Amino acid sequence: MIGPVKHRMYVDEVGNPDLKSSYDPRHRHLSLTGVVFELSYVDAVLFPRLEELKRTHFGSHVDEPTVMHRKELLNARPPFGVLRDREKRAQFDADFLSLLRDLDYTVVTVVIDKQAHAEHYREWHHDPYHYCMQVLLERYVMWLDSEGATGDVMAESRGGKEDMR
Repeated sequence: MIGPVKHRMYVDEVGNPDLKSSYDPRHRHLSLTGVVFELSYVDAVLFPRLEELKRTHFGSHVDEPTVMHRKELLNARPPFGVLRDREKRAQFDADFLSLLRDLDYTVVTVVIDKQAHAEHYREWHHDPYHYCMQVLLERYVMWLDSEGATGDVMAESRGGKEDMR
C-alpha cells in the first residue's frame, strides 16, 4: 500500500532577526519563506534542472557545487562575476525566471514588523525569528493536512549560535 505523498519545505529568511534593529527602516521587517515541493519531484525534476542552470551559467561542478545566494547573485560577486556582463545577466535572468515558471511548488511566507511587535509587547518579546518559524510551520502543517500529505522541513543554516537557539 502506498502511503501519503511526502513533501519538503525549504526555509530561508530575509532580514535581520533581532529586535535591536527594529527602529532602523532598513531592518524593520523580517520574513521567513518556505518553498514546498513534493519530495520525489525534487529528485526527478528540481535538482537536475537547477544543476543544469548553474552548470550553464556558472560552470558548477559536482565536486565544487555552486550555492546560489541572493546577495552574491545581485551584486555579481564570485562565483557569479559573469553576471557583470549585461548580456549574460539578461540570459541568466530569463533562464531562471523560466525555471521558476515551469516548476511545480507552493510558497508560504510569514512577515513580521519588528517595530510594531516590540511596541505592542513591551514586557514580553517573542524572538522574531522563532515567532515567524512557528507561524510558518503552523501554515505548512495545515496545508499538508488539506493535501492529505506528510512532510518535513529543511531550514538554511544561520550560523553556530543561531542554529543552537
